Amino acid sequence: MNNFIFQNPVKIIFGRGQTAQISAEIPKGARLMITCGGGSIRKNGVYDEVTAALKGVDYIEFWGIEPNPSYETLMKAVEVARGERVDFLLAVGGGSVVDGTKFISVAIPFEGDPWDMIKRKIKPTAAVPLGCVLTLPATGSEMNGGAVITRRKTKEKLALHSPLIFPRFSVLDPQHTYSLPPKQVANGIADAFIHVTEQYLTFPAQAAIQDRFAESILCALIEEGPKTLANPTDYDSRANLVWSATMALNGLIGCGVPQDWATHMIGHEMTAFFGLDHGQTLVIVLPGLLWVQRDSKRQKLIQYAKRVWNIDGGDEDALIKQAIDKTRTFFESLGLSTHLSELGVTEDIFETAITRFQSRNMLPMGDSKDLDADKIREILRLAR
Repeated sequence: MNNFIFQNPVKIIFGRGQTAQISAEIPKGARLMITCGGGSIRKNGVYDEVTAALKGVDYIEFWGIEPNPSYETLMKAVEVARGERVDFLLAVGGGSVVDGTKFISVAIPFEGDPWDMIKRKIKPTAAVPLGCVLTLPATGSEMNGGAVITRRKTKEKLALHSPLIFPRFSVLDPQHTYSLPPKQVANGIADAFIHVTEQYLTFPAQAAIQDRFAESILCALIEEGPKTLANPTDYDSRANLVWSATMALNGLIGCGVPQDWATHMIGHEMTAFFGLDHGQTLVIVLPGLLWVQRDSKRQKLIQYAKRVWNIDGGDEDALIKQAIDKTRTFFESLGLSTHLSELGVTEDIFETAITRFQSRNMLPMGDSKDLDADKIREILRLAR
């Protein structure tokens, strides 16, 4: 196991009716801005819960943060927040709203073009504090210091990381997820699953605790995910799904172990160019990536086959193939397409994506730093 420092400052407020606690978490006298998506929280009652809990608090609202939140929209929110002298932010929505609000939090005090914090990796030095009321289990953004932002003009989807953007608190009420469409639930299950594999399906680091935690999250998603699709108001399954998605990317299972993230990097390009759902792109990329990287990931893939999918017997190559096949079948059982052709997507951007990776000095990528342009071409070929 490698040396590591683990610190997670997010206060999790979990369970039924916990939205009522938020007023106690916001500083007295704060000038608050609530950030929201397209309006689903008005229909499912979450907005009413939030505003009831904020009785007596001075706040304004900003609506319209999209899935794959855009820089262009977020900068409008930044202008409003600056003009209104906002000093606390409350994201109410899914991972995109939370990610977008994280960007807003560091963009408000930033002098210069805030995109430079993402494109040029200039470290933020100040941030407006934020909290969140989560409505979609998927990204883990409610308990980490990362965000992914899209710039429509240049068709770029890039990540921002800073300890300044950890939420001060996050409310996780599983009932807030009951009204989600099945596709969003499926995307969320896939996103959480692949967050785990990016940190687990690498190479051995003699990190027994991290491995067992990762395997337990994967098993929980395999068991509980389909239950939530079959019975949307099963509280226990929803609670396990929500907590699995949070635990998948709060830093714990990534302590002291190699990490990959190539599936996400390739998937981001598909989202940026084609507008595909984030979770959808990941399930298209992962099976091919595991196959192309089966030699460097060999030991962990065999472990994955035995411990997560309970595959016994056969030689090592057969174990690996079965594990990858079972992974694809699981995604398809959620109703997700695992090939680009099923979505009518062409190969037009394959070479463009590779060129962009090269221009950003991102190649070779992956946990073993051996995923070069030729291997990415092969992964994309398998994803067709």
